[in-house]
Amino acid sequence: MNNGKIQLSMLLDSSSREAVLEEVRKNWLFHYEESLFSQVENAFGLICMLFDGNFSGYRKCNTEYHNLTHTFDALLAVSRLMDGLFFVREKFSPELSLNLHLAALLHDTGYIQEDWDREGTGAKYTSVHVERSNDFLRKNYKAFHLKESDIEVISQLILCTGIKGDAIKNLSEDMAMAGAILATGDLLGQMSDRAYLEKLLFLYYEFKEAGIEGFNTTFDILRKTLSFYEITKEKLDSDFFSVYDDLVYHFKERYNIPENLYMVAIDNQIKYLVDIIEDESTNFRNKLKRLDLEKIELDYTISREYV
Repeated sequence: MNNGKIQLSMLLDSSSREAVLEEVRKNWLFHYEESLFSQVENAFGLICMLFDGNFSGYRKCNTEYHNLTHTFDALLAVSRLMDGLFFVREKFSPELSLNLHLAALLHDTGYIQEDWDREGTGAKYTSVHVERSNDFLRKNYKAFHLKESDIEVISQLILCTGIKGDAIKNLSEDMAMAGAILATGDLLGQMSDRAYLEKLLFLYYEFKEAGIEGFNTTFDILRKTLSFYEITKEKLDSDFFSVYDDLVYHFKERYNIPENLYMVAIDNQIKYLVDIIEDESTNFRNKLKRLDLEKIELDYTISREYV
């Protein structure tokens, strides 16, 4: 039981590469042979190299919201969603599950700039990052030990993370369910982050560079996150088959916690956000203390002078 009110962030440090990989491996071994996991492990290492700036032909990740930790959060959520789902439905083939994990690792590679691209940051590609992620896959699939037949599967899954999410409609049943897991994991991974509200400041700067309209101030992105949450909840229920509900089986069976810790974390974020927005007596920055917002803004300004 969760009498001690264990929070999602207490289960592991999602910024730790070793902890994330071990958790994903553990969930994999509940369902598949360990020998198959070597390809996930290889891809995990390559993605770390890419975001660190050690992948030939590409620059280091310079987007602070869509960074390596976000990719880890998405991968973790996908791993847990898949485990929970398999308590209530037939398992995916090992090949599909493998490609789903690789899609989670690759889904935001479109934010990474190539070596020749020295203008601005990867945030400028926000509106086309999904297509660019698939371009990265097609250019580099051999490094990930993928077959040409894997490219189409992984690219279709990555398309499910697009803002419209309508790519899922034309897929087979198993592919659609895998796409729903990836899209759901992408959303839950970021919104359940204990510093999600603080990190929205990073997202504001990414949107600003990308020329996305409707966000004139940092407070705008906080205010509009409430409507984004309502739209997201509807998409999770309709387009993505409410697969998030099955997370309760994962946490109950693996941790003896009969709660969906992702949704608990997100609900708490939204409740606190409502309080921030409704309180006109205090600057919102004074209530967001999990990151140093002044330092973030200063560092962002300085770093962009030298990009």
